[in-house]
Amino acid sequence: MVFLRLLKILRVFARYRLDQLLPANIPFGARVLLALFKFFPVPKMTRGECLRRACEDLGPIFVKFGQLLSTRPDLVPGDIVLELNHLQDNVAPFANEEFQRIVETSLGASVDTIFASYDKAPLASASVAQVHTAVLKDGREVVIKVVRPGIERVIDQDIELLLLVARWVEKNTLDGKRLHPVEIVEDYRTTIFDELDLQREAANASQLRRNFLHSPLLYVPEIYWDYTRSNVLVMERIYGIPVTDINALAAQHTDMKKLAERGVEIFFTQVFEHNFFHADMHPGNIFVATKNPQLPQYIAVDMAIVGSLTREDQYYLARNLLAMFRRDYRLVAELHVQSGWVPKTVRVEELEAAIRTVCEPIFEKPLKEISFANVLLSLFRTARRFDMEVQPQLVLLQKTLLNIEGLGRQLYPDLDLWVTAHPFLERWLKNRFHPKSLWGELKRYAPEWMEKFPQVPDLIFNSLQQLPLISQKLDALEQDVSRRNVQQHRGRRKLIALVAFGAAGYFLYRDTQGSAVLRDWLATDLSPAGVALIAIGLLALWFRK
Repeated sequence: MVFLRLLKILRVFARYRLDQLLPANIPFGARVLLALFKFFPVPKMTRGECLRRACEDLGPIFVKFGQLLSTRPDLVPGDIVLELNHLQDNVAPFANEEFQRIVETSLGASVDTIFASYDKAPLASASVAQVHTAVLKDGREVVIKVVRPGIERVIDQDIELLLLVARWVEKNTLDGKRLHPVEIVEDYRTTIFDELDLQREAANASQLRRNFLHSPLLYVPEIYWDYTRSNVLVMERIYGIPVTDINALAAQHTDMKKLAERGVEIFFTQVFEHNFFHADMHPGNIFVATKNPQLPQYIAVDMAIVGSLTREDQYYLARNLLAMFRRDYRLVAELHVQSGWVPKTVRVEELEAAIRTVCEPIFEKPLKEISFANVLLSLFRTARRFDMEVQPQLVLLQKTLLNIEGLGRQLYPDLDLWVTAHPFLERWLKNRFHPKSLWGELKRYAPEWMEKFPQVPDLIFNSLQQLPLISQKLDALEQDVSRRNVQQHRGRRKLIALVAFGAAGYFLYRDTQGSAVLRDWLATDLSPAGVALIAIGLLALWFRK
């Protein structure tokens, strides 16, 4: 099945002549393969439309790749970005009859019984699910989201193909083990199959809504749990302007600078304060409320993919970003070693010099022109020297940061990411060690500590009782190691002696240039068996020592 899927991918690439989008300096083997594509006619459509249609034909994994590309106008030509924007919510829909059948089967009643009205035309059709509008019996406006039928099989085939490639890369390339490609693909498998569970998405949305309840920055619609199942989700309908509709935002006199800065603030609030961030913030999932254009509020939907970091990763990430923009490359290098992102054996001085070489040309530009993506990519190129490993727990964060940066630059090209991020990180690090924060941690873990405290005297007493036994075991282990070392030493001596006697015997009998007296004595007074007995006796005396 994986082979058939690979053939389909190659056929789609050839049909839309995507070889024309590739650079000229690709490996020779790839050029030979792509030469076959020239036998296919060039489609009568733009290159952006060719790429978009190829992504749609190949399914959700490729659609999501196209969605990511659409947020990077600094990396992708404008005509392609414009076309890829249609991937956000304009994927070809499936039949309404199938949609209605899934809803009625999952909820156990007809749509006429559950809803006062139901729109048979889809509101949006995305890579994994399709959305229709409806009104509940009590008058609340809602949207109904349903997972595409049969999508699991297509995703499973793509994941198997990606795993095949990842295993080959890990086994046959120099960077394979450092990049953990198999681990990353397995992590992506978990992520995308979680996205197919709409109850999980509903739980994520409820948590995110609770985190930003009454916040002027972000609004998250309400989930209606009575009508939510693993493949059907019913939630509050929202009204807003798609974040990519620049003309509509300008028409209502939206403060674009404030809008871009608030997007950055939302990201850092989620990552550092809540440690629960929306990890699929492509433009199709983001809207802007119309209530107050001068203090614009975001509206987020589609919380299928969320991420979080360990406390240690939060701390090291914040300090790394601060140190990097202060040009404290020594601290950046030390933090990479302390966090375990590079091996402990790496010399900090060498890593510091490499980081300085990468970052100094970038930071010579005005801060508003610095791209986090370029910084990350440049650092990635230096990683090979120091065996810097890809951190799977940071992959979602890096992807989200790329989305946020691309979106912010679309809204406000002069966005200075650092003006918003710097005070936030400073404040977060200060609050992390504030007495009030430490008191909060104490209150949080105090019940668990109090539960275990009565056991502490027994644990200490038992540990003290075990000390003599541990000491005895260590002595026995030391004696055993010493005995094994002696045995190994004797074994080596035996081998050396056997080789030496064998060589001596050989030369005594074969070397015609040797001592004639000794040769004659051996030949007349001692037989070969006698020589062997003398050798054995000498060996016995040697190894008795």
